[in-house]
Amino acid sequence: MIKKFLRRSWDRYSKLGRNRKKKQTWRKPKGRDNKMREKRRGYPAVVKIGYKQNKKTRGLIEEKKHVIIKNIKDLEKVKANQSIILGKIGKKKKIEIAKKAEEKKIHIYNLNTGKFLKKLEKQIKTKDNKK
Repeated sequence: MIKKFLRRSWDRYSKLGRNRKKKQTWRKPKGRDNKMREKRRGYPAVVKIGYKQNKKTRGLIEEKKHVIIKNIKDLEKVKANQSIILGKIGKKKKIEIAKKAEEKKIHIYNLNTGKFLKKLEKQIKTKDNKK
């Protein structure tokens, strides 16, 4: 499992990454009285030698190389030894890709296609009932 190293006090302030994943980055603790820098018990781990993953498994998801998909053409290009990650796309494209993946029986790493499509059908039914 990959250990996620985060900056000290990231959970206190929005500008350091509270509710903002993009801002949650590692910064070395440098303060004089910083408990994290002193590697005190009960404080988050500090980056050091020995945490790096094995070269063969580094950057892989489920022992497979990952491919970011942003449209249906990308989905058709996927090979058997690749795991799929959905890119940043809108709902319309996401629906199309989920349906295509269900047909081809392809697993998408960051989307539960069955659950997503069921939820969608439920929303459509409730919309029809309101009209």
